[in-house]
Amino acid sequence: MIKINVCVGSSCHIRGSYKIIELLNNAIKENSLEDKVAVSAAFCLGHCMNGVSVKVNDQIFGVNEDSFKEFFEEHVKLPALAEA
Repeated sequence: MIKINVCVGSSCHIRGSYKIIELLNNAIKENSLEDKVAVSAAFCLGHCMNGVSVKVNDQIFGVNEDSFKEFFEEHVKLPALAEA
C-alpha cells in the first residue's frame, strides 16, 4: 500500500493543501486505487518553500494544482498499478 501524507500546517494550508487532498482523493477514486493508496493529513514535513508538501512513502514532494496531474501519474498511479 502506498501511504501519502499531505501537510496541512499553516504554510501548506495557505498554499492549498486541502485542494491537493481533494484532488488526490478524486484521482484515487477515478482510478479505482482505493485499496492501494491511503491518504492522511500531517503537520509540517519540513519542505515549506516548495508548494504543498506531500510525502509518498518516504519521499517528499512539493505539489501544486499545476503540477498535480504529473505528480499523481508518476508517483502514485504508476507505482500503485505496479504493485498489482
